[in-house]
Amino acid sequence: MALIKCPECGGQVSTEATTCPSCGFPVGTKKAAPSNKPLLEIRPSWWAYFWLLVFAWLLIPLLIAWLRRQSELLRVYEDRVSVERGIFTKCYREFFIRDIRSIDVDQGLWGRMVGIGDLTISTAATVEADETLCGLHDPKAIRDLLIARRQGA
Repeated sequence: MALIKCPECGGQVSTEATTCPSCGFPVGTKKAAPSNKPLLEIRPSWWAYFWLLVFAWLLIPLLIAWLRRQSELLRVYEDRVSVERGIFTKCYREFFIRDIRSIDVDQGLWGRMVGIGDLTISTAATVEADETLCGLHDPKAIRDLLIARRQGA
C-alpha cells in the first residue's frame, strides 16, 4: 500500500482509500482494466434488405436458365452433326449426315409464336441413337439445312 498526494488539499492518502480522509475528495477510485469483450454487436436489420429478399427469387431462375443454355451446343458441319452437353462434365455425340434417318420438329403454340421448338435427330446406327435438343431457335431451318446436306451427300 503506497501513499499518494491528495490533489485537493495536498495531504497524504492511501492508494487503497476511495476518498481523502481530511477533505473527502475522491482520489482512490479504482478503474477496472478495459475488457476485450464488446458490449454490443450490431448488424443491419433484415428489414434494410427487404426488397432484395423479396426479389431474390428472380435471380435463381435466371442463373438456372443461363447454366442450362450454356450447357448445350449443336454444331452442324459439312459431313456431321455434333452435340455437346455439360458444363463441368462434358458429353459429346457425333452423327454423320449420311446416317441420319429422320429429323422431327416439335413446336407447341407458344413455340410457334416465338419461333422455338424441339429437334429430334434419329440415326440408323442403333435403335436408341436419337438426340433431342429442346428450345432451339427456328428448328425448321435447322431441319431444312440437315435435309439439304443429306441429299447433297
